[in-house]
Amino acid sequence: MPDILVLYYSRHGSVHNLAERIACGIEAVPGATARIRTVPRVTACCEPLEDSIPADGPPYVESRDLEECIGLALGSPVRFGNMAAPMKYFWDSTTLAWHNGTLVDKPACVFTSSGSLHGGNEATLLSMMLPLMHHGMILMGLPFTEPRLRDTPDGGTPYGVSHIAGSANRPSLSESERQLAFQQGQRLAKFALKMSRP
Repeated sequence: MPDILVLYYSRHGSVHNLAERIACGIEAVPGATARIRTVPRVTACCEPLEDSIPADGPPYVESRDLEECIGLALGSPVRFGNMAAPMKYFWDSTTLAWHNGTLVDKPACVFTSSGSLHGGNEATLLSMMLPLMHHGMILMGLPFTEPRLRDTPDGGTPYGVSHIAGSANRPSLSESERQLAFQQGQRLAKFALKMSRP
């Protein structure tokens, strides 16, 4: 089955929960499979901080995950309106994939979580789109035909699903956030399967 890569970094669990819901949406589409991967934490000097194999949770992303996927869902928590350093560190290491055109014409979407409603969600989503555009990917957002996008009091933007964790770092998703994440995964999977057919 064609895999759609769900690649994320999560510190307190919110982005992990979004990734799981997006993966559920992907796998609700017949013929699509989600491949969940993460990235290791880095030191202040931008060196990997953890062993090459995580103690628990999904495996760390490898170059073959980019080669083998037919689409990508990319997630990171908000860090001052930007993606987190471990995710940026990973994308800074993908020059060979960029040079080889590994991700060209593959669809992608982005997702995030912040501590407050105006914590930089949309800026972070846009920051994650930049390396994907350089890689030649086709970016997908959430259209306003999704009713929950218009009505949600918490997470969700046309750029991608988001979560508001609050100052207590509440990782549990609201019902709107759960539904939007699921729909984003479904939308990505349907488009990825259409794009991958000869």
